[in-house]
This record gives sequence, C-alpha cells and structure tokens, in this order.
Amino acid sequence: MAATKLSPNHLSARLVEAVDEARRLHDGQGRKGTAVPYLAHLLAVTALVLEDGGSEDEAIGALLHDAAEDAGGEPRLEALREQFGEPVAEIVAGCSDTFEEPKPPWAERKQGYVDHLVKPEVSESVLRVSLADKLHNARALLLDYRTDGERTFERFKTRSAADQLWYYCSLADIYRERLPGRMADELARVVAELEAAVGTPAT
Repeated sequence: MAATKLSPNHLSARLVEAVDEARRLHDGQGRKGTAVPYLAHLLAVTALVLEDGGSEDEAIGALLHDAAEDAGGEPRLEALREQFGEPVAEIVAGCSDTFEEPKPPWAERKQGYVDHLVKPEVSESVLRVSLADKLHNARALLLDYRTDGERTFERFKTRSAADQLWYYCSLADIYRERLPGRMADELARVVAELEAAVGTPAT
C-alpha cells in the first residue's frame, strides 16, 4: 500500500479515525510528571510530520507511534496493521524501542534504538515520525528544565541529565545524517540549548 499524500487543507476520515483510536488507547495517560494528556504529545508530533510534508500514513503513524509499545505490544501492532495498513504498522514498529513487558533497562533500550536508526533498511517514513517525536520531547524537556530545573529529570527512570543528553545528542547526529532538513536542524539546536542550560556534558 503506497503512502497517501494529503491534499492541502484536507483531512480524510481515515486520519480522523486514527485520532479517535489514539485517544482511546491513551485515555487516562499523561506526559511524564505532568497533568498534560498524552494525546497532546501525539497531536503535536502529527503536526510536525504534516508540516514537514509527511503523508497521511506518516501522520497516522505519528498519532499511533506509541500505541504498541505502551498499549498492547505485538498484538496491538497486528491490530493496527489490520485497521490502518502495513505502512502505518511499519512506522509504529520502527518507532518502538521494545514490545516487552516489563520493559528492559533504560540504557539497553535506548542504545538499541540508536543502533536501530542507523540501519539502512529504516525508511524515511520511520525516520520522519521518530524525528518529530524526539523533537517534541526535547522541546518539552527544555521548557520543563527552564521551569523546574534538576527536578525535571526525576521523572525519568535514569534520573540522570547526562543520560538524557547522551541519548538526545546521539539521536540528533543520526537525524542530521539520515534525514537532513529543518526538523533535524531544529532538534540539534534544542539539544544544544538543553546541554548549555544543564551544564552537564553528554557522556
């Protein structure tokens, strides 16, 4: 199934269906350490994908990029494949760092994800949605750090600014190499600002 390009100002019923599915799957979930509904993140990532010229399949993948990892694992991925097609399922799988429950240790998962993104078989669609996800996360992290300081990192399992900086610096380098453009440049800028604000070198 080929990726479907959206016409200007047009949102298909399929995209609206994906919004409702994302709302249903993530109902009651919030952004780490906040009262912000998790759907806000998914909608923001979708907007970034569309603003970057992404296809309808990429937009749907953005809405559902955490659905398998956080809401049902491989059975959920198969359900999304049946409902929205193989291109969407490929994006969701490519943006997931594990389907295991309980999840493996943070460092193991994140190193595995970094290693995954450099593989030549990882598609442009996966890279675009993954980049949009990490850009929105990095922006939120920077804004939260400016408000809450070091307490920001207590939300994460590693509780370590250095670990987070290592991860985002590694990702920024990969995206600038594999999907150069405005989003990759923006992520690099945000990560540099975060590193300067924290004052902790990435390791």
